[in-house]
Amino acid sequence: MSETTPAKDGPTVTQATLNKKAAPKSDYKPADVSPQRRVQRSFAVRLWSVRHSKLLEWFYAKFADTFLLLHPLWKGLGYSRVEGPIKFVEKRVKGFMFDCRMCGQCILSSTGMSCPMNCPKQLRNGPCGGVRANGNCEVEPDMPCVWVKAWEGSQNMVHGDRILTVQKPVDQSLRETSAWLRVTAQAAAAREAATKTGASA
Repeated sequence: MSETTPAKDGPTVTQATLNKKAAPKSDYKPADVSPQRRVQRSFAVRLWSVRHSKLLEWFYAKFADTFLLLHPLWKGLGYSRVEGPIKFVEKRVKGFMFDCRMCGQCILSSTGMSCPMNCPKQLRNGPCGGVRANGNCEVEPDMPCVWVKAWEGSQNMVHGDRILTVQKPVDQSLRETSAWLRVTAQAAAAREAATKTGASA
């Protein structure tokens, strides 16, 4: 569990906060890499997405169907050519809505619209044993546990039982790739295989 130290003025602070205060001061501030970044940012949009998981599940199903209809276009242009612009849009939309880390293996529909990559330990199959009594993360005490929220979100979804599906470890080679295009290509291949099987039967 994370160490806490009583502050001189009363409340306890995390070791990470003390380390940050003790760090040498300079004009250089790393962009978007602070270990306290998720603690300092607002979780409002991410939590909104979990609360409205049923609506987003419906929207994502329609969106996936539309993307699949466009498969001939993506294939004609070349998936590798459209990857750049699609990834640009995907990263910003999902980044805003879910604090997406672009792992390339999106499982939001299985985790109540709560992205498991936001877990500091990047756990893909449930919470660790350090969830605090208030439902917050043990590593980042101000952040609601990703998996507590995942369970809450899944309870509102039509296919909420997907949260019980065991997920594979993250394939790091797929980082910074478009999950939208990958899922679409896989669905198109499965549809074509089913069509061929049906025709040969």
